Order: sequence, then structure tokens, then C-alpha cells
Amino acid sequence: MKKALAGLGLGLLGLTAVLLVRMATAPSQQIAAEPVTDIQIDARGAAGRLAGAVHIPTVSNDAGGPVNGAAFLALHEHLAQSFPRVHATLTREVVADYSLLYTWQGTDSKAPPILLLSHQDVVPVEPGTEKGWTHPPFAGEIADGFLWGRGTMDDKVGVLGLLEAAEHLLGQGFQPRVTVLFAFGHDEEVSGVHGARNLAALLKQRGVRPAFVLDEGGVIAEGMVEGVTAPVALIGTAEKGYVSVDLTARAEGGHSSMPPRQSAIGRLAAAVQQLEEHPMPARIAGATRASFEAMAPEMPFGPRLVLSNLWLFDPLARRIFSRDPVADSRIRTTTAATIFQAGVKENVLPQEAKAVVNFRILPGDTVAGVLDHVRARVGPQIEVAARQATATEPSPESPADAPAYRLLQKTIVQTVPGALVSPNLLGGGTDTKHYQGLTPYIYRFLPLRVRQEDLARVHGTNERISLESYSEVVRFYVQLLRNAAGGEAAP
Repeated sequence: MKKALAGLGLGLLGLTAVLLVRMATAPSQQIAAEPVTDIQIDARGAAGRLAGAVHIPTVSNDAGGPVNGAAFLALHEHLAQSFPRVHATLTREVVADYSLLYTWQGTDSKAPPILLLSHQDVVPVEPGTEKGWTHPPFAGEIADGFLWGRGTMDDKVGVLGLLEAAEHLLGQGFQPRVTVLFAFGHDEEVSGVHGARNLAALLKQRGVRPAFVLDEGGVIAEGMVEGVTAPVALIGTAEKGYVSVDLTARAEGGHSSMPPRQSAIGRLAAAVQQLEEHPMPARIAGATRASFEAMAPEMPFGPRLVLSNLWLFDPLARRIFSRDPVADSRIRTTTAATIFQAGVKENVLPQEAKAVVNFRILPGDTVAGVLDHVRARVGPQIEVAARQATATEPSPESPADAPAYRLLQKTIVQTVPGALVSPNLLGGGTDTKHYQGLTPYIYRFLPLRVRQEDLARVHGTNERISLESYSEVVRFYVQLLRNAAGGEAAP
């Protein structure tokens, strides 16, 4: 017995030593770069031009619904008036009626171009919530150090930020060596099926193979990574897939005074409960695992020990992350019941009840796998149908050790001193899904500072950006263009 206990003790000491050594020797993935100090942005002027764009309600409603063409044309005119150097120098093409493609020709025609994306459209304001806005959502008001309104975070900030950067560089006589493409879709908020899809198809037809693609997605997270006080720049290297599933339950109708043991509503509610209580399995893999490995060396002892040794602590980490909705969304295909419809009168039993359940699909899972999971859980009495028109598979993962990623990391460190940089899995959807055939180097990052309380502003009430943060966005794009396009100042 003593020998067994001694052996166990030695084993535990050995295991502890392995854990501590792995933690201590895990290399930092952060890089050093001198801060850039020579980019001066007129914060008030830039905010005013963004405010003018916010004032134009380029709203995307339901997919396939009518487009407010006049609003998009007004936005195009505003951009032309706001950025005269851009429109005098770059070639602008209108694609699919309202999307925009700008080409800034480089001096090296053989070098692959860089492709920078954003989108012109915004989501509508939910009826009845207008009074909750501190400033009207389409007024574009500047107050208390912020610009308020739809598009200040998603994603006119990207459109205007890129054009501000180009206008700034043109004013300095900048001539890119590498061709720069700006592609601004007009229906990203309804899956980009007309805008980004046609933009990507046009580029593919022309044989364009970008060195990399950059779109919105990741942000600069402040105070959102436990144990880390520095801002964390999250570069999306992969994107979840998407499918909404229609569930239908049927039953005999009749008078509510003689109800069956289980109504159509009860049957459907039970099916939804099954899906909520039995989500798809969790996995720490891909971009999420890469993110944990990048952040582990920067964390305090406890989280660092766990994340540096996922070979042992993976089950524990999954249990811990599953308790928090944000963390849980990074390790599994999520299940969200979003619509429930049944009944027409309080004393009438409905013959049909319908629900929509939305799934954001973890890389490694598939649309078909989600449907198999749903059918197995809800049983044969529930009709199951996927909304295929908007369904997308998870994206491939772009490498976090590629030159394009390192270039983005360098630019972030140069323009956001003290920031840590990490790859990340994006839970939402972007226009990048339409560009996947052009290059394997697709990244998602908008240099927008976001705190926990700001998350509800995106697609919600009181969307806003500080003037300081917007200036930082423009500085990032200026430096990115200088780094990536390898330009030369005209004599």
C-alpha cells in the first residue's frame, strides 16, 4: 500500500511538473511594433461625413423584399461629394444596381491585389423602440463625444472609414504598388445574395486572386476577456454557418373546452424544449482553440494553466464555458428558438403550430448534420424543413500564421498600442461567405472598440461610436493600406 501511495504521489508530482512546464514554456504569440504617430485625422470632420451617411436610411428589410433604391443612390452621391480625391482617382463601378466596387490601380500589375469589404445597408429599427434612443436612429447626431445612429457600428463605419483612409493618403500623394479593391455590398444584412454574391462573381470572372480579403467581424474587445486588462483585437479566422429550421406540429382543432392531452402547441413546445435541453456537442477546436492558445500566455495563473494544457483539461474547460452563453457559442453549434406562431382565438384549439429555430453552425458540423440532430430530437410527429435559401455551411479556417494575418497583427499593434491580438471564431455572418472561392486568406476585423455593454447596441438601441474610436478606425485603415499596398509618395 505504501509503495502504491508513493507511486501515486510521484505520479501526481510528475503530472504537476508537466502542467507547470507546459504553462511556463508556452510561447507568447504577440509581436512588438513601434506605434505610428504620423497619421493625423480630423476627428470632427470625419465624424461629420459619417453622420451624413447615417442620416440616409439604407435599410435592408426581409430578404427578397423591396429595396429603397433612392436611399442607396443618395448615399452614393454623399460618398462622391465627401471624398472627391477618391472619386477623381479610383475607378468606381456600380454592381447589381446599388453595390459599389472601387479599384485603386497599383504600379505593379503582377502583384495580387488586396480586397477590403464593407456594406452600405443597415438593419431597421424595431417598431416601438424609437423612444428608447437617446438620439434618433437616423439623425446622425454628434453629442457627448459620440456619433449616434444606425450604421455607426454596423457597418457604414467600415465604408466611410476605408474611404476616409484613401482620401487621406491621396492627399499625401500616396500611390499604391499593389492594387487595392474596395467592395461595398448593399444587402449584407439579408445575406448578401444580390450585392456581395454579384461582386464576388464579377471578380472571379475577371480572374482576380486577392492576396487577402478583410471584412468586418472581429473587434477590439475591452474588459471582455477575463483576467486580461489590455484591449484584445479579435481577428476572425473562421465564421460559423447558419441555418433556420421550420418546425410544424399538427393536431385536431376544436373548442378549447374539450382539449386533447397534447395540443399542437404543446407538442411543438415539447419539441423546442428537447432541442434546447439537448444541444449539439461542444468542441474546443479550430479557431476557438487557436484563440485560447494565443491568449493563454497573457492570462493569470488559473486560466493560463487550464488553457495551456487543454490536452488534459478539455472536458473541464467545456463544462466551464458551457455555463456562459457567449463562451458557449464559441464551442458548439447554438440552438435559438426565435419565432413561435399558433392560434387565432383564445377559445379555439389551433390545428397547426409553427416555430423557427436558428442554428449557428460550428466548423466541423454541417447543415445536414443539424437537420439529422433536429429530427432525432423532435421525433416523427414534428415536420422539419430547413430554410435553404439562407443556409450556409461554416467557413474554412484561414491560417493565423500566414503573412496576411501577421500584417494585420502588425498594423493593429502599430495603431492600437498595448493591444493583444488573437484569432477568433465569428458567430455572426458576413459577406465573406461569397468570396471564399477567391483566396484562402479571408479575415474579419473592424478596429472598433467594444465593451460588454456595447454588444446590445449592434442591431439594437442606441448604436453609437465615439469620435476617438472612429479616428482610430481611420488610422488603422491608413496604416493597413501603407503596409499592405506598399505605396510610394509621389514626388
